[in-house]
Amino acid sequence: MNQLATLSFLVSAQVCMMIKRLYVHEKIYDKFLEAFVNFTKNLKVGNGTEPDVFFGPVQNEMQYGKLKDLFSSIQTENLKPALGGSITESEGYFVTPTIIDNPPDNSRVVREEPFGPILPLMKWSDEDEVIARANDTDTGLGASVWSKDVERAQRIGTQLESGSVWINSHFQVAPNIPFGGMKASGNGREWGLEGLKSYTQSQMLWVKKA
Repeated sequence: MNQLATLSFLVSAQVCMMIKRLYVHEKIYDKFLEAFVNFTKNLKVGNGTEPDVFFGPVQNEMQYGKLKDLFSSIQTENLKPALGGSITESEGYFVTPTIIDNPPDNSRVVREEPFGPILPLMKWSDEDEVIARANDTDTGLGASVWSKDVERAQRIGTQLESGSVWINSHFQVAPNIPFGGMKASGNGREWGLEGLKSYTQSQMLWVKKA
């Protein structure tokens, strides 16, 4: 669970590969949510040069304004924050981490990619349904499946429309492994043999023999 929280909010969630939506099975949802909140609320917000700071400011004024607009939807859509829920004005673009408790799939915090520390946690019960919900997005760069049942996790992972899928980990990359997305997250691959091939030119030689 601590890994999931860290990989949801690392660098104030301003990395494209960070976890943007988290689906938790209904049987463990309440216990998981409580533990997730308890871990996250103890992560320090502040100037990145200070000791033990986890959440520094977001990158610039434009992104800060986008986050304030997104945070306004928590009230307008009657969402339920389990942690945080608002941005307190301060000197700097600091945003307190926010966790939204089981919002509807059509809410902005689910549909939009925030690039800031706000994360929706959602319940699921049916495997086919949660796969469809996870794939119901225009983006597809990275996804992960976490389970003690590794075989089941792999089965789910192969059905996710994402360029990279991790099982019981997230955001692991290596220069020998192809990297890239699906859908609006891009075409083609960097790194690995597939990435090297993109820098080459192929020649087709057609020979007609009598």
